[in-house]
Amino acid sequence: MLVQVSRNRQSSMHNTATEQSTLIGTITEVHGPVVVIRCDRLPPLHQALRGYFDHDSCLFEVHQHLDQRHIRAITLHGTGGLYRGMQVHDTGAPLHVPVTPDCLGRLLNIFGEPLDGGEPLETDEFRNIHGDPVPLWDAVGTGAILETGIKVIDLLCPFIRGGKTGLFGGAGVGKTVLVMEFMQAVASLHSGVSVFAGVGERIREAHELWHEISEAGVLPQTLLMYGQMDESPGVRFRIGLAALSYAEYLRDSLHKEVLFVMDNIFRFVQAGSEISSLLGRMPATVGYQPTLISEVAELQDRILSTREGAITSVQAVYVPADDMTDPAVSAILSHLDSKVVLSRAQAGKGIYPAVEPLQSGSRMMDRHTLGDRHYSVAEGVREHLARYQELEDVIAMLGVEELSQQDRQIVMRARKLQKYLTQPFRATASHTGIAGVSVPLSTTLTDCEAFLRGDYDETPEDHCYMRGSMQGVRV
Repeated sequence: MLVQVSRNRQSSMHNTATEQSTLIGTITEVHGPVVVIRCDRLPPLHQALRGYFDHDSCLFEVHQHLDQRHIRAITLHGTGGLYRGMQVHDTGAPLHVPVTPDCLGRLLNIFGEPLDGGEPLETDEFRNIHGDPVPLWDAVGTGAILETGIKVIDLLCPFIRGGKTGLFGGAGVGKTVLVMEFMQAVASLHSGVSVFAGVGERIREAHELWHEISEAGVLPQTLLMYGQMDESPGVRFRIGLAALSYAEYLRDSLHKEVLFVMDNIFRFVQAGSEISSLLGRMPATVGYQPTLISEVAELQDRILSTREGAITSVQAVYVPADDMTDPAVSAILSHLDSKVVLSRAQAGKGIYPAVEPLQSGSRMMDRHTLGDRHYSVAEGVREHLARYQELEDVIAMLGVEELSQQDRQIVMRARKLQKYLTQPFRATASHTGIAGVSVPLSTTLTDCEAFLRGDYDETPEDHCYMRGSMQGVRV
């Protein structure tokens, strides 16, 4: 089970990353997780402050200068025990996390303290969670396709090495299952490591993911960090930056393929909105914080690759009311290279993964990046699926018999392609009883070419459903 870490243990680790703290002022107001502190001198924004009480302590992060003597800060712990007049000390630095190669295989909180009951990380090296992005002259652009072994994604909305991919969908359409499959793919196919940032996760979800990754055998190549749903909005707002600091460290020190997974980045936006309201800012469009665009950019602009290693990002994005025009969704979408839209309609048809192929895509879907063969096959599949979607209303009203011979053939092949692009996952094998499969891109292309040529026109649809390749299926 997840282990709650006491405040004084968290504070003791933070002590090693900063200079000796000095008295800076006292708390004058407490408004939930927001405190107003009267200071002898103004600390810089994002500075970490500490208050002591009853042999315990609490960390704050400076968010606002009110005047020459007062600041507003967000607590990074529970607020029980805070009181007016409490002395506050300056740690001399922003929040730092301990970094070491031994962080792999661990479950940590925002302070780098273990939640798995293990020993604290032993290291003298720390990283500022507000670190600067890689200089432009050191950064490299996106590279080749990063295969995942998931047919529909590799074919129609491929991941790009060093790029950012968003999984868009409402509740219960399979975002977390896909995330788990990606983490297994990076470990098994690319010998890489994964950093998982759980933003506002339920403790049940965190517990299940931890055990499922352990059972899958990829925990030694994975670092899990959680800012749980019941924690301060300051924790949920900064856990992504803390996890990204570890991803940057693993990129720079191990020089490996790093998969940075964030589930769910929409809760990061929600935490920022909560903090913005507590700080007294006037809300903007649809009630979001006026700093929405810059806060999202602050996180996204640090997800970069260098000549030493690559960070490829996968971000689960909850879509409120399935509305893709929501301001938060639009702000996140503007930073992404690939978009994977999970549809409730697809899930209702039993299509898993519930990817909507006509809404999903990638900026790299061109012949130069994909090659002629991949591009041609992907366009052929899209054309068949698009024509089938156009004819669905006609089929529902008049029946497939009223279609022309050519359209009937397209519909038949499109239905089989739709079934073929389903796939059993290793992450769900214990629930479905079907062993998960990973399909190489070359096999997917060969099978789709055969479907488009009509090689499987006589094959029943159910023979195409929930399988890996079509090898061994009688034509």
